[in-house]
Amino acid sequence: MTNASVREFKMPDVGEGLTEAEILKWYVQPGDTVTDGQVVCEVETAKAAVELPIPYDGVVRALHFPEGTTVDVGTSIIAVEVAGGAAPAQQEAPAVPAPAAEPEKPAARQPVLVGYGVATSSTRRRPRKQAPDTAARQAASAVQSELNGHGAAPAVPVTPAAAVAPAAPAQRPLAKPPVRKLAKDLGVDLATVTPTGPDGVITREDVHAAVAAAQAPQQAAPAAPPAAPAVSAPDRPAAPVSYDSARETRVPVKGVRKATAAAMVGSAFTAPHVTEFVTVDVTRTMKLVEELKQDKEFAGLRVNPLLLIAKALLVAIRRNPDINASWDEAAQEIVVKHYVNLGIAAATPRGLIVPNIKDADAKTLPELAASLGELVSTAREGKTSPSAMQGGTVTITNVGVFGVDTGTPLLNPGESAILAVGAIKLQPWVHKGKVKPRQVTTLALSFDHRLVDGELGSKVLADVAAILERPKRLITWA
Repeated sequence: MTNASVREFKMPDVGEGLTEAEILKWYVQPGDTVTDGQVVCEVETAKAAVELPIPYDGVVRALHFPEGTTVDVGTSIIAVEVAGGAAPAQQEAPAVPAPAAEPEKPAARQPVLVGYGVATSSTRRRPRKQAPDTAARQAASAVQSELNGHGAAPAVPVTPAAAVAPAAPAQRPLAKPPVRKLAKDLGVDLATVTPTGPDGVITREDVHAAVAAAQAPQQAAPAAPPAAPAVSAPDRPAAPVSYDSARETRVPVKGVRKATAAAMVGSAFTAPHVTEFVTVDVTRTMKLVEELKQDKEFAGLRVNPLLLIAKALLVAIRRNPDINASWDEAAQEIVVKHYVNLGIAAATPRGLIVPNIKDADAKTLPELAASLGELVSTAREGKTSPSAMQGGTVTITNVGVFGVDTGTPLLNPGESAILAVGAIKLQPWVHKGKVKPRQVTTLALSFDHRLVDGELGSKVLADVAAILERPKRLITWA
């Protein structure tokens, strides 16, 4: 490509306030031609999996990180050679694989447009101190700096891979930060590990092989022990697994699991939780569900008890609007919302997420059914967008699908109430003065006692129960 320059595409902030993302899958390789808007990789943030489009045409020169690597927002992840006025020295600079040294992070995060990275700053950043390393890694970093446009290309091109000399015993073994952490967790000295990766880099499999070799003398069988299972990188990993021994499994806390843990700890120790319970006969609701399934207006829609429970909660909120609020600690104010973004807790392979239905209170029952169906299918496919998980006002968690009778759910941060729905079971129940088998469930409502007192919480829970016991109230109360 003549008169070309190299552009560095940086990891964008694909969700409000996120600081890092894990590269799940690359869709391109060095040498591939890309066009403006083409998806080049899929990344997983603390909220969802997101596909990243490249914002210009060109040819891929280098992928700076392999799949499975967690990268800070603002860090360059891919180099693309594009047409445009560039210095001749840049044209001659050789392509370099992913640099062994950690890429420089931006001085400060900036608001970005999804898929278009952080805007280029004219401010010159002070270079970070580098740890002692091999001459080959320093040379590779120097060439990469030229690709980024920080100076003239070296007169003598550096040949990647071929110029790497074997590491001397006193030199630091080459390994990426996640591999170093794995080795530390397993008690493995990297200096004793035989590298098999490119340019003498130690991989995760090398560390596991070292663990297996160390355990070999302890095996009773004369045959050589099988190698520790290599940790593969499936298209959509729930979480990478590190094997400590045959008796333990260690799973790094990252992505959705890490975000959920932080949010729940913050919720538990910020908002004073109160949980109330009610057991209710939902036989009539279950009959209505079966009737709606036969209704032409609901043809092709997901109709289940959760649909009517969601509608019952929305009606209860309309009758008791102060429950739909949040606590503003900085302003010392209660913010009452005049809309309901209804969150539905969903268990996915990546962990628990809570996407929400925007303006659920303004939807008809068929519209609500359509929104619920779309929300569930999108979550199961791992395609929930970060925006779908922002701005929730109240949440429903259906623990009954796991056969659980009830629970004491923790509030989603920023919300004042969450309703847990238990399993619906056939139980003996006093109905019209006689004991009969009826469909019964237990509801649990947790709320923030700073802004919801016992009376308000009790009224909301009682209204939900009353509607589910006699769903005709949906017509008279709505």
